[in-house]
Amino acid sequence: MKLGILGAGFIARVMSDTVRQMVAAGCKDVELYAVAARDQDRARAFAAQEGIPHAYGSYEAMLEDPAVDFVYIATPHSHHYRHIKLCIDHGKAVLCEKPFTVNARQAEDIFRYARAKGVLVTEAIWTRYQPMREIIGKVLHSGIIGEPKLMTANLGYAMLDKPRIIDPALAGGALLDVGIYALNFAEMFFGDPDGVQGLCTKYETGVDLTDSITLTWADGRAAHLTAAANAHTDRHGAIYGDKGYLVVTNINNPQRVEVFDPEHNVIQSVDCPPQLTGYEYEVAEMVRSLEEGLLECPSMPHRDTLRMMQVMDDLRAQMGIRYPCEDVDEVL
Repeated sequence: MKLGILGAGFIARVMSDTVRQMVAAGCKDVELYAVAARDQDRARAFAAQEGIPHAYGSYEAMLEDPAVDFVYIATPHSHHYRHIKLCIDHGKAVLCEKPFTVNARQAEDIFRYARAKGVLVTEAIWTRYQPMREIIGKVLHSGIIGEPKLMTANLGYAMLDKPRIIDPALAGGALLDVGIYALNFAEMFFGDPDGVQGLCTKYETGVDLTDSITLTWADGRAAHLTAAANAHTDRHGAIYGDKGYLVVTNINNPQRVEVFDPEHNVIQSVDCPPQLTGYEYEVAEMVRSLEEGLLECPSMPHRDTLRMMQVMDDLRAQMGIRYPCEDVDEVL
């Protein structure tokens, strides 16, 4: 399957590196084929640096290439909606970097449009595809910590030097960039919450700087999540039960799960299997799903993407955050 990368920023380089390593490791199912940027010089420079054979100076030009089998969208959050639609218009399957869109309405429109056109689209949130998801789930469901009652998770980086993070026009802020990982961590292991509450501090541009989120379930479980765009956090996630607790190292790319007894002794530890970059799993599942004729990837079905967007819509409504791109009435 030939991959075209739409966008030529940092995350596009990560994907390029991932596919190169997959091929070097013997994977014959995917090929790093093309990149498209907003101008030809930028595309050519990226292609030369990353060893990509085809460079296009517009997104449309790459999408018109019949050899491209699927597209990885690596543009700012605010542009995902229109770029996914553009790919669907050209019949190209889409692996779109998180967040899939900026709100649930856009996601609903995309899924409806993709189904009507028979095009596979999925959200590229890597933790959903990684084997550590299953490993953590097995530890949790083994009963070793008893009945899960409480969860905490955090993710934060000092990244105010990145223009896209502080710009409302690019749907910046902590929630859609890093808070989304804490929310997905909670949903993967506790399921859909019954209650959602959120508070934030704001940057001078109006985007959320830090987020404090509480999720609750009717059976009494709760999750307390934090996210930050102005500070480095330990990135840990923890799930507490009535017989012990487990701690996950780095919810953004889990590397280890440790189980503790009530006296805080480590009684089990499982490390992450060897990785290339961690992005290889979403690429491999995208290829398999295409080969099987699916319209969504099993690890991140449309329902889960939509639910995450609805939760973040609810949180932003409570926080008083709205992006300029949402004021444009775009309906497919």
